[in-house]
Amino acid sequence: MREIIVTKENAGKRIDKYLRDTFRNMPSGAMYKAFRKKDIKVNGVRVKDDYVVSQGDRLEIYIVDEILDGVPQAGSTPFARGFSVVYEDSNIMIVNKDQGIPVHPDREQSNNTLIDFILEYLEHKGEYNPNDTNSFTPCLCHRLDRNTGGLVIIAKNAESLRIMLDKIKNKEVRKFYQCLVVGKVKKQSAELRSFLIKDERKSRVFISDEPVKGASEIITKYRVLSYDMDKDISRLEVELITGKTHQIRAHLAHIGHPIVGDGKYGTNAFNRPLKAKRQMLWAYKLVFDFKDAGMLNYLKGMKFEVEPIFNINLKEQH
Repeated sequence: MREIIVTKENAGKRIDKYLRDTFRNMPSGAMYKAFRKKDIKVNGVRVKDDYVVSQGDRLEIYIVDEILDGVPQAGSTPFARGFSVVYEDSNIMIVNKDQGIPVHPDREQSNNTLIDFILEYLEHKGEYNPNDTNSFTPCLCHRLDRNTGGLVIIAKNAESLRIMLDKIKNKEVRKFYQCLVVGKVKKQSAELRSFLIKDERKSRVFISDEPVKGASEIITKYRVLSYDMDKDISRLEVELITGKTHQIRAHLAHIGHPIVGDGKYGTNAFNRPLKAKRQMLWAYKLVFDFKDAGMLNYLKGMKFEVEPIFNINLKEQH
């Protein structure tokens, strides 16, 4: 939170103009979002963007300093927060999302989401104007769990979104993950087939080996990359053939190898000594196995890969 007092020279200005003049590097979209979320107060009272300030008014601005001052994090893409840019052109972006960042507002209605950060980044580049109601708002083509890091595709225009959604639906975008799981996985590779039942009330899913009412068939492929004998942890590469909620986490737990750090489907007695508070799961590779992608045909055959960030030191045997 930043607090400032209005001086005589600035009295009589609309508050949005006063804030733009005071914080010249702040994205205007972030400011207007703060007004919508009632995160700007004058003398302890929430105000709208047309409020006219007076001398001596005490402004409380609940916008993080990094956005308020327009200062990028050290080593990050300028004005990118919560992600780094892996690929970008005029039609799409591919970003590497940090763990702990929700992709969209969740039940807590957090403003610090991936899509918020993407829009702020594109606004700084001049590619997005939040006040232009006739323009396309860039959006995510798929989701990741809050505590799963890794690659996410963003469409910058309506046609790119249409094509990407179609390619994902038709499995022409192959998604690969790396994860650390409890125990030594005996089979070096396998294709797992089961049935997933989603329980909205409990915000979790359940896996069955037999078809049951309301269940969806799921297919998860994996191969073992390495094993740490001392910590009893296997590193897997997983390819999602179907993409259901919590599929990887629940499916691997179902076969007796929960993901390290997973508080919902994992083993707290295993996680606690490692101080693993987030699941060791990273969406690390995308392969565009397109047939005909129209205006996005230039992406056909391209592969994008990042290094997973797992804060556990392993002595891995390959």
